[in-house]
Amino acid sequence: QVQLVESGGGLVQAGGSLRLSCAASGRTSSMDAMAWFRQTPGKERIFVAAISWSNSRTYYADSVKGRFTISRNNDKNTVYLQMNSLKPKDTANYSCAATGRFQIASMTCDTEYGYWGQGTQVTVSS
Repeated sequence: QVQLVESGGGLVQAGGSLRLSCAASGRTSSMDAMAWFRQTPGKERIFVAAISWSNSRTYYADSVKGRFTISRNNDKNTVYLQMNSLKPKDTANYSCAATGRFQIASMTCDTEYGYWGQGTQVTVSS
């Protein structure tokens, strides 16, 4: 089992920045990739970014490319999501996820991830 705990959400004005953290514990050696998804009330979870654990390659949704950066700290088993130039439409509950078998073709599907954190709210005011 892998446990994920997010932190770093909050309220920020449009154009501002936030950094989310996701700390993994438990059987972290089984992880192959971690990702961030976001969700607004009544909507499905949407892929934001992912990072491969084997080669650190990163992947982004078009909507955040150039503004968000996903990174990791191997020693701390932690993944970060640096969010810059935030927009009101970025407002959502952000969750991190982990998978033991990363496949690029399906990385945007939340069903591919077996482990999830509890989520952290990000609110961007205009």
